[in-house]
Amino acid sequence: MKLLLTGASGFVGGAVLAALQSRGMSVRSVFRSDAPVAEGDAVTVSSLAADTDWSVAVSNIDVVIHCAARVHVMHDVEVDPLMAFRAVNVDGTLNFARQSAFAGVKRFVFVSTVKVNGEGTQPGIPYTAQDAPAPEDAYGVSKAEAEAGLRLLSDETGMEVVIIRPPLVYGPGVKGNFSSLLRWVARGLPLPLGSATTNRRSLVSLDNLVDLILTCVDHPMAANQTLLVSDGEDLSTADLLRRIGKALNRPARLIPVPVSILIIASRLLGKSSIAQRLLGSLQVDISKTCTLLNWKPPVSVDEGLRRAAQQRL
Repeated sequence: MKLLLTGASGFVGGAVLAALQSRGMSVRSVFRSDAPVAEGDAVTVSSLAADTDWSVAVSNIDVVIHCAARVHVMHDVEVDPLMAFRAVNVDGTLNFARQSAFAGVKRFVFVSTVKVNGEGTQPGIPYTAQDAPAPEDAYGVSKAEAEAGLRLLSDETGMEVVIIRPPLVYGPGVKGNFSSLLRWVARGLPLPLGSATTNRRSLVSLDNLVDLILTCVDHPMAANQTLLVSDGEDLSTADLLRRIGKALNRPARLIPVPVSILIIASRLLGKSSIAQRLLGSLQVDISKTCTLLNWKPPVSVDEGLRRAAQQRL
């Protein structure tokens, strides 16, 4: 079996590449022309666009793992973010997938996002793979549209499509919000989140996500499925910070400020979106993934946090 991996220089794609190589699998990796290229079978492309020529990359490929994307950013400077996301995540992806199908690729594994489901859940009522998409931001909309286009392409061509929707991914080298949490706890900063004990967040360690991606490469039951993934244990914000502290061998200094006060303060400061991520819930139900594929997350939350914490030690 010959695999093609896009996004090989990224956070998830780089870990997938390392895992494939460690297992001795035959993989051709795709890098942006402005990124360092790994040794071995590798190709470069200038962009993930509607007119990109993928003929060299997809030649003699059996399975594609598509990790490349225009990713969600906190402060997007684009005048029209949705147009920018669509250009890459929809038009670029579907052009790539169409050329893959015409080249004889049998399976296309697409790393999407739980943002296709939405931005938050009520505690104890997780998202499922069967829920109707309800994206709220441009990134989630673009991924939902890409998913829909891939399903139509699968119907037209017979190429199997596997869609994986992860929540927040953490691990060694993580950036963004999770990196900030690691930094705050590592520095011993007092955090007013001691009362954030009733919300629940699903997370997925990089190792668990990579393991599921590799499982979906050839598992017969994964064909044409949409799969949610997480560590299998949902945490409150306060519990997450305490366990990050344990992974760092430093106590998390949590001040029990009432959640209602934090919500009011965030609105006054124009930081409601940050408050939602810290104080709200977002849970995913992975029972379909586990049952259908006979899969379970191989790495526990505490082990995943320990591995992620190594970058701060």
